Amino acid sequence: MTFLTKPVFSQAKRPQPVWAHRMLKLTTLGSAVLLTACANVQLPPWTGMSNSSPTKTSQPSASVTSAPAVQPAVSRPVAPAPQLAALPYNPSIESLFPDPTALYATPGLGANRQQFSTHTEIATLLQSLSSKAGSGYQLGTTVIGTSQRGLPIQALIATQGQSTQATAINNNGKPTVLLVGGQRGDEPASTEALLAVASELGQGGLLAPLLQQINIIIVPRANPDAADTASPVTADGTDLTHDHLLLNTPEAQALARLTRNYRPAAVIDLHEFTAGGAFLQKFQAVQRYDVLLQPAATANAHEFINKAAREWYSQPVRSALNQAELSNEWFFQPSAQPGDKSLSMASLDADTLINASSLKNSAALLIASRGSDLGRMHIQRRVHSLVIAATASLRATAEKSQNLKQVESFVSRDISALACRNTLAIKAVQTPQQHSIRMLQADSGQEVEARVDWKSSLSIKPEQTRPRPCGYWLSADSGRAVDRLRLQGVQIMQIAEPGQMLADSYNAARSGSSSPVLTRGAIDTPAGSYYITLNQAKAHLATAALEPDTPFSYVSKSLITSPADIGRVVAAPSVVFEEEME
Repeated sequence: MTFLTKPVFSQAKRPQPVWAHRMLKLTTLGSAVLLTACANVQLPPWTGMSNSSPTKTSQPSASVTSAPAVQPAVSRPVAPAPQLAALPYNPSIESLFPDPTALYATPGLGANRQQFSTHTEIATLLQSLSSKAGSGYQLGTTVIGTSQRGLPIQALIATQGQSTQATAINNNGKPTVLLVGGQRGDEPASTEALLAVASELGQGGLLAPLLQQINIIIVPRANPDAADTASPVTADGTDLTHDHLLLNTPEAQALARLTRNYRPAAVIDLHEFTAGGAFLQKFQAVQRYDVLLQPAATANAHEFINKAAREWYSQPVRSALNQAELSNEWFFQPSAQPGDKSLSMASLDADTLINASSLKNSAALLIASRGSDLGRMHIQRRVHSLVIAATASLRATAEKSQNLKQVESFVSRDISALACRNTLAIKAVQTPQQHSIRMLQADSGQEVEARVDWKSSLSIKPEQTRPRPCGYWLSADSGRAVDRLRLQGVQIMQIAEPGQMLADSYNAARSGSSSPVLTRGAIDTPAGSYYITLNQAKAHLATAALEPDTPFSYVSKSLITSPADIGRVVAAPSVVFEEEME
């Protein structure tokens, strides 16, 4: 059985059955999740897979440098990854990364191409695919927004039924999986891989039957401006990979609007990482792994959402990569300190796509292939790695389609029930560990294994906690923050008549402390101001934005400019308000 079809690949070589069509048989979540709507019911035991550490590949593995989804500032330009000039390492290393047997033939992967798929080529391909939908399923294209320079950000929507509209998709009883590529313009393999996946769907290959269980949305290039110059940032210098909470850019707003409208149960974020870069500078070695993976990890994400990402996505994806003989490891990056050789998994900040998605109760996974600094070198293998991983994610969603719907229902109720109770983790930290990785020595090409200090995002610890409020009051002057939260799908009500609420008010931090001082008392709530209840499914997204102590909060980023504009409401309010509908 072959997955690949002629329109996707060049005719020079016949496709071989190397795709991830073997599915890891996962145990089901079971009836424990099928709970009643009782608001205060305890978490049922998780009855999914018990082993949270995927089987490692028998192929040699290695280490990684700074990766795409973990660059720091949202509003500051990020320097491009160092380009490998004339292979500053042993040429024998290249033989360890041969092309796949079957070659992909997206617009940007032609034999004599000097550039990757253009915006026009992407639009033409997606439009062509949408006109070829097979019997019983629909493929539709839509522009989800425009870039800062006016380029369309396009998506392909695939479903079994008569409509690709959000209402129809959300009401068909199937979970939706969203795949996103091209957040950074220097990571071309992510876009080309998603075009290959889209082509397979459009040609009715082995992926099309998955639409009996799931809906699929593909955004091949989320940052079209950056692709023209192979830039890691948007046109205004923002790192899009860290703008999924603040939503400063139209690119991030487009993705937020898409997820709000289509409510994906799973979000798969495709990237690339550098083969050399800081890793070469620190270790005099280059990366050995084909793929690095990171399930979402951030404070307050629901336990079941985390487990779904790790057990229902990370494990089958790594299994598929192993079967395809593609080396893989958890995502990691070097320290920013020159003499520090410790490695860290991806950031716990709530502002990345996978972490923000997990706070919206989507199982989310980052998948990165080796080579953002390689230009067109190994591009077929890089695309192949991401296609294998993305396909495994789609199959995992189909395999767990009913379980995902059950988890979504339970988690929404469980989070809503926590309003006014228990505590929030304001800050969390990674767990220090020791971990073994493989790398390739730059001078000899020899593969070596190193035991390194490792900061794990698979086990995070609360560093600062605070009692969970019932909700948040925002002044009438907080319209920008309200608009951003509404884009995220957070429910917000506007106060109709003046009243009062019992709340903790924020004051300036004490000398020597970064945490604000909270003062409890009655606060006036004028007509026109806002109330955000935590009795809602996306409560944890709201807390990530509105608790001021973190570097990614709306207060820290001055979207809310004054402490007087926000209050933590600690008792159920009795003021008169009406819900505002979009």
